[in-house]
Amino acid sequence: MKIKPVFEKIGNFFVKAYQKVGKKNLIVATAILLLCGAVYVNYRLFSSPLDVIGYGKNNMADAYGEVTESGAAAAENTDSYFSATVMGRTKARDEAMSVLQKVVDSAEAMEETRAQAFADMSQIAKDIENEANIEALVAAKGFEDCIAVVNGGTVSIVVKSDGLLPSEVAQINEIVYEQSGALPANIKIVERS
Repeated sequence: MKIKPVFEKIGNFFVKAYQKVGKKNLIVATAILLLCGAVYVNYRLFSSPLDVIGYGKNNMADAYGEVTESGAAAAENTDSYFSATVMGRTKARDEAMSVLQKVVDSAEAMEETRAQAFADMSQIAKDIENEANIEALVAAKGFEDCIAVVNGGTVSIVVKSDGLLPSEVAQINEIVYEQSGALPANIKIVERS
């Protein structure tokens, strides 16, 4: 496979896109794509699946089976995990809302682009409200810490617990369904001790 024809095809694609939508709209669309990419990379770097399920580098047993941190340090790491996750989520949402607001306010943006940006802002606001309601109601059920992440039709819940009972899982599923409409198949509950 020759590299030159591939670059020509990519170049032709961008030229056609530039001619079709215009320079300013192409810049706005590129900015939105870059922001989405930055949010995704932020999520992947600072919220690894191993950390979420409690097997991060700070609380794994060493080669001899001994836990490498004291109980007080583990509790502090769990508390800082919840705080850091909430702060990271808030920062990412604030950045996304800022970019979307610029698109909505832009006089040069196409009407469809502005309408989509406004719809995205409305969805983010709704997700934030659902997350806050879920977190408050789960905390009211006796859980010390809870983080809810609503993303489209899926909801992930991280709760501070040393072992969830089936009745507690059912309560959390019910709260999530009532607040977001997510079906149990689209709800993931993760325990963090």
